[in-house]
Formats: sequence, C-alpha cells, structure tokens
Amino acid sequence: MYAFHRHLARPALALVLALAAAPALAHPDHGTASLASGLAHPLGGLDHLLAMLAVGLFAARQRGGARWMLPAGFVLAMLGGAALSAAGIALPAVETGIAASVLVFGLLIASLARLPLAAALPLVAAFALFHGHAHHAEMGAGSAFAYTAGFALATAALHLAGLGLARLLPDTHAGRFVLRVGGGAIAGAGVVLLGA
Repeated sequence: MYAFHRHLARPALALVLALAAAPALAHPDHGTASLASGLAHPLGGLDHLLAMLAVGLFAARQRGGARWMLPAGFVLAMLGGAALSAAGIALPAVETGIAASVLVFGLLIASLARLPLAAALPLVAAFALFHGHAHHAEMGAGSAFAYTAGFALATAALHLAGLGLARLLPDTHAGRFVLRVGGGAIAGAGVVLLGA
C-alpha cells in the first residue's frame, strides 16, 4: 500500500502545480450575453469550474437525499446571487468568496467530511451566492434569460460530473486516498486563487 501512496503522490503534486499555473484563472471576454456565453462562463474560469466540480464530489460522500439537495441548493442559491446582482445589491468581497469556496470545498473533500444537511446546505448556498453574483456581474449585453439558463445548466453539469467521478471511485482505502488527493489539489488551487 505504501508503494500505491508513493505512486500517486507525484501526480497529485503535479496536479496542484498545474492548477497553480493554469491560464484559466481569468474569465474569458463575454461580449454578448447568450446561452452559449452563459454555458461557457462556469467552464472558462478555474475558480468556478473547481468549485462546481467540488460540490458534486462533496455531495457524493453525503448520505441520502443530501447527495442531490446540495447540488440543487447550490444552483438555486446561485440564481439568487445573480438576482441580487441584477437588482444592484452588492455582496462584499465576491472574488474572495469564490476563491474561499474552492479552498473550503477542497478541504471538505480531502477530509472525507460528512456533514449534517442543516450545516452543509447553508454552507454550499452561501458560497453559491458569490458565484451567481459574479456570473451576472460579468454578463455582457444581450439576453439575460438565455445567459442565466446557460450558466445554470453548465453548473448542474459540473455538479453531475463531480458526482459521477466520485461514484467511480471504490469505497476502499485506495479509493478514499485518491479522493483525498483530489480534494487536496482543489484546496491547493483555492490557496493560489486567494493569493492571486
């Protein structure tokens, strides 16, 4: 088993370093708001991409209905954050909140945390507000409805991808180790994002 851990340590370190140097730290220029630009927004920024994958990975470790309630709660709260932005209501430190979500979700995955729904759902929803606020604030001129539908669909797809990845891992010592390494890599990216 030691050889297995040693074998995965180098790829995990490489992943953390690659995330730190990734060019996707910046969001693409959105231009016109459309379904396509909405779909692209969560995929075009490393911060959104990692946080949304992480929600799925974290949710997969939870019990019962929480597996689906956490991703659904994230999407709904994200839409609430977009509505706050549309109404001109500012949130403090939006980019810091988004970076912190990557760090916190990564740590939760790395620790294999199982939280009660009463704690996990408000945590996920609070971070989702920042993501939604940023999505709307970075929207170009065009169709707000199509753009919003796009980033909601892309977010749900990333949550499902995280759930699927976690479900592929066996619930064994080796599978949990891989999940811990992935969570650690996400948390490391969160540290980099907080310092950017």
